[in-house]
Amino acid sequence: MASSLSTRLSAIIGSRRSFPIVGAFCVLSTLSISSLSSSSSFKSGCAQSFSVVPLLRSKFSSKASSSSIRMEESSKTVPSIVVYVTVPNREAGKKLANSIVQEKLAACVNIVPGIESVYEWEGKVQSDSEELLIIKTRQSLLESLTEHVNANHEYDVPEVIAMPITGGSDKYLEWLKNSTRN
Repeated sequence: MASSLSTRLSAIIGSRRSFPIVGAFCVLSTLSISSLSSSSSFKSGCAQSFSVVPLLRSKFSSKASSSSIRMEESSKTVPSIVVYVTVPNREAGKKLANSIVQEKLAACVNIVPGIESVYEWEGKVQSDSEELLIIKTRQSLLESLTEHVNANHEYDVPEVIAMPITGGSDKYLEWLKNSTRN
C-alpha cells in the first residue's frame, strides 16, 4: 500500500520538486482518506515516512538569513543579555548609563522615560514614577555590571534583571561584543 501511495503522489506531483505549501496541502487533499488510514506508513499517526515530507523539508527549511543569526552559530559573537534596571529620574539614569558604557560593562543603554512601578516595600504597596534602563551586554559581564549598579545606584535594592539574547542582527551582536570588555 505504501508503494501505491508513493506512486500516486509521484503521478500527482510529477518531477517538479518546488511548489508552495498550499500546493502540498492540495496534493495531500486529493488522496483518499481510506488509502491514507490503511497505509502502513500512517499507523503511528505521523507522516514522517511519507515521501512528501522530505520534499517539504528541503523546500521550506532554511538556515538563518544573512542579516540575522542565532547566538550559538557564530564565533564573531558572544552570549549576550539584556538587563533591566530602574532608576528614580532622568539624571540618575544618565549618570548610571554613562558610567556603565564608559566602563565597557555594556555596549548600549537605552533610557526609557515615564514608567510607573507598583511594588511592595516595607509592608506597603508603593507606586513611583521611574525610568527604565535597557542595557545590552555580554552574559559574562552580568556579575560585574550588577556590582557596578549596586555601588552606584540610589536605591537600597536596585532592580537588576537579565534576559538572554537568543539571536538578532549579526552586525549588531558583533558590535556588542567589540564594544564591551572581555
